[in-house]
Amino acid sequence: MNDGGRKNAGYRGTAGDCVVRAITIATEKPYQEVYDVLFRLNQNQRGKKRGASPRDGGTKTATIRKYMTSIGWHWNPTMTIGSGCRVHLKADELPSGRLVVRVSKHVVAVIDGVIHDTYDCSRDETRCVYGYYSK
Repeated sequence: MNDGGRKNAGYRGTAGDCVVRAITIATEKPYQEVYDVLFRLNQNQRGKKRGASPRDGGTKTATIRKYMTSIGWHWNPTMTIGSGCRVHLKADELPSGRLVVRVSKHVVAVIDGVIHDTYDCSRDETRCVYGYYSK
């Protein structure tokens, strides 16, 4: 299990902070630093999740993309509308290296094929990957 430094940053209990955890783990940035930047970016989000906290699952895809590109990471789509699932959350279908992976309703860090999260979110390696950020 890997909470991305959440506990060490002084947070307790459970939260929907998968975006912060995944980015923290993959980029090796401090949890609080990533949280603070996403919190600020969330204040400018459009739509119903505007101002949402990164701890409640309120960080939109566009906000994630804005942050990741600002730190030099690139989006690699693995699925398009109508294409069907071609890449699953499993080691032999993802490239090696440090990745921030988008799956349905979740974001997870994968490092050299190993999931780094608070639980195994692979659904027995059947979970479809929408795409991933890489350096």
